[in-house]
Amino acid sequence: MSHTSLSRFTAVTPLRATVAAWRGAGDRVVLVPTMGALHAGHLTLMARAKALGERVVASIFVNPTQFGPTEDFSQYPRDTEADLRLLAEAGVDAAYLPEVSEMYPAHFSTRIEVGGVTEGLCGAYRPGHFSGVATVVTKLLNQVQPDLALFGEKDFQQLLVIRRAVRDLDLPVEIQGVPTLREADGLALSSRNRYLDAEARARAPRLHAVLSDIAAGLADGAEAGPLLKQGRAELAAAGFDPVQYLEVRDAETLAPMERATRPARVLAAAYLGRTRLIDNVPVG
Repeated sequence: MSHTSLSRFTAVTPLRATVAAWRGAGDRVVLVPTMGALHAGHLTLMARAKALGERVVASIFVNPTQFGPTEDFSQYPRDTEADLRLLAEAGVDAAYLPEVSEMYPAHFSTRIEVGGVTEGLCGAYRPGHFSGVATVVTKLLNQVQPDLALFGEKDFQQLLVIRRAVRDLDLPVEIQGVPTLREADGLALSSRNRYLDAEARARAPRLHAVLSDIAAGLADGAEAGPLLKQGRAELAAAGFDPVQYLEVRDAETLAPMERATRPARVLAAAYLGRTRLIDNVPVG
């Protein structure tokens, strides 16, 4: 069934009232949290949300607490009107666009720290990042009160951090990951891809190619060490500098793995010029 046009909310109270009415009518409500700068990858999340529930809420909030002091918060791409057009075209029911003062009112002093899955990988290079993510996502889930929330698998460590926070805090919401959408040449869609110049954009698909080669080797029973060493060399040759990490981890706990005896992921973060790219692929 189709619904009326996109509703916009900037405050929690009217949004909650609307969601409560939907749920009271028996509608399943799906939340897709975003930081805006929407692209086709986000739109696959919206389409998946529409397939899984009667009502879809998309949030747009560039969260200051998950950016480090040297990171690109002020430069992070923002185009709210274009984002709202895309959400309306995608059939989203409500857009939630809180101001920073709505999310973090004066004297806000609570942070959520998740252990275990935050350690290593991006956690090692972005101190405080996952605390910012866990805090804002917990707030969004509490504010919107959806039945289900969707997150892209491109930020795989983030997905596991959110799953852990939801489980540990008994939040009454289901978390689902959605596979990464890619360009035809394999590059994972990302709002930060717009920072790549033509030469860097031509080199960027090597990241996915290297991850896929390592995953194939692991699926054939090879050990991780030699595959990762060769992968690092290939990324360096393609101009990735620095390669922050290239690792094989357990797909549920993120514990390091030498052989893919359980579901595993190959994960990487590396710079092309000034642009930090992350990606991951499942093994098998």
